[in-house]
Amino acid sequence: MTDYKMHLLLCGGTGCKASESDEIKKELNRVLENHKLQDEVQVVSTGCFGFCEKGPIIKVLPDNTFYVQVTPHDAVEIVEEHVVKGRPVQHLLYTDPKTAKHIPDSKGMDFYKKQIRIALKNCGFINPENIDEYIARDGYQALGKCLTEMTQDEVIKEVKDSGLRGRGGGGFPTGLKWEITKNVENEQKYVVCNADEGDPGAFMDRSILEGDPHAVLEAMAICGYCIGADTGLIYIRAEYPLAIQRLKVAIKQAEDYGLIGDDIMGTGFNFRIELRYGAGAFVCGEETALIHSMEGLRGEPTFKPPFPSVSGYMGKPTNVNNVETFANIPVIINKGAAWFSSIGSEKSKGTKVFALAGKINNVGLIEVPMGTTLREVIYDIGGGIKNGKKFKAVQTGGPSGGCLTKEHLDIPIDYDNLIAAGSMMGSGGMIVMDEDDCMVSIAKFYLDFTLEESCGKCTPCRVGNKRLYEILDKITRGKGEVEDIEKLKELSGVIKDTALCGLGQTSPNPVLSTINNFEKEYLAHVLDEKCPAGQCKSLVRYDILEDACTGCTLCFRNCPVGAISGERRQPHYIDHNLCIKCGVCFEKCKFNAITIS
Repeated sequence: MTDYKMHLLLCGGTGCKASESDEIKKELNRVLENHKLQDEVQVVSTGCFGFCEKGPIIKVLPDNTFYVQVTPHDAVEIVEEHVVKGRPVQHLLYTDPKTAKHIPDSKGMDFYKKQIRIALKNCGFINPENIDEYIARDGYQALGKCLTEMTQDEVIKEVKDSGLRGRGGGGFPTGLKWEITKNVENEQKYVVCNADEGDPGAFMDRSILEGDPHAVLEAMAICGYCIGADTGLIYIRAEYPLAIQRLKVAIKQAEDYGLIGDDIMGTGFNFRIELRYGAGAFVCGEETALIHSMEGLRGEPTFKPPFPSVSGYMGKPTNVNNVETFANIPVIINKGAAWFSSIGSEKSKGTKVFALAGKINNVGLIEVPMGTTLREVIYDIGGGIKNGKKFKAVQTGGPSGGCLTKEHLDIPIDYDNLIAAGSMMGSGGMIVMDEDDCMVSIAKFYLDFTLEESCGKCTPCRVGNKRLYEILDKITRGKGEVEDIEKLKELSGVIKDTALCGLGQTSPNPVLSTINNFEKEYLAHVLDEKCPAGQCKSLVRYDILEDACTGCTLCFRNCPVGAISGERRQPHYIDHNLCIKCGVCFEKCKFNAITIS
């Protein structure tokens, strides 16, 4: 094996691949070969570094230099300046927006300072398609420890003592779920990994599988040992091709090394892992719907009990955990329950991975201790709101969660606090909104998503959510009545109480939370027939201020429907009968002559 003097770690996650990271790698290797350095410097494609806003990213080892927004054209300069001459390329270093100074490594960046990476510990550090690199970072050590030094009950106790709760949204104690499944008598049992991540703006599980697939395989094998299962199934969306590719490579490598398959490590324990593909149905994130989909049936949930731990895949006892939950297991076994439970809050132990998206400066994948406040996440890690706008709300928990306001910024993030505030943890999506977002439209957007993704099995979800959407649509068109707001509340309560599964039961959350926190905005739509944020087209009117208009004709020339008229150097006018309220004139005007009312 070549003993490389330097490594160039290049983000190879889906986001950076879309920004030409594969081309960057080709260029780096080409330039290294030209300088005859291919035997001294290795370019390694890793998983996601997390700082997606600044991708593609290159981290140079051993000096830990951190380059951001790299392009294929930068390859020559990185090699000739940094690799050959030892001089960091200054313009590629991260620039602190507060001090305007270059920061050479990730330790000095606010984005990383408050993070603790457990589930993401290998993402951005190893080649996910090289099992040796995973093993070099304690990979499969936890599995070996469980199989050779610990009984099933001892492993389960360690997981229970850690306080790990399911990271898929429900927050059920992981060790307890394993114990329940173990205690059900049956010759055949299954371990299922739920990788059906479909929340808008969420990419946590996908990134873990792309950056550290072996951690999930190892954890599934540990779970199989604990509950008495010999088969693991990973249910993953077919639209995640990179994650699927890396899982396939990881499974093959683990089998070749005897870490998955028959008689693992000579202990007599057998465990195989297979992939099952989903077609992108959000409802299949619910465990019973997921199981039906794997069985070749329609992805619909069923009443519980019986729970999958008793009767799951093919009617056999089945333990279902999501990707992030499994990713924590090897670290818990290696470092101990006491270490893991020392992180986080009293009832929510460890860390949580969030996909930070929306109107925020530092879009990315983060992992913070439970109990970190929303303010720390949005302003310290996220770098605040884009373009100097005012923070308005943050949606946690995806379509099943709720919109929280500035009044909630100092709430410590954990399962119980978010529910008490009218939202939920969910799988970890976190979408930030600013002053330009209309909260009625936001609620309508999430209802539209839920309607599209509902399986339609139960009436409360199929019909009730349709009625909710119709009322919201009516309000955003200026046709609403005050009574409609009460109807939204009443109908939402009925749906929450009577829907069959978690998707239906939580679907009204965005409606209820926006009404509770932004009722004045709803009333403005209904009573004043105005959208304060200027987002509801039916309620928006564009006008040109006669005194401010210079007659430059820019609005006239860009209007797509010819709704603007006027002579050059004379005030222009908008024909409201023709105006489609696209906002192009407002965007193009350089003299602030166009108003929105």
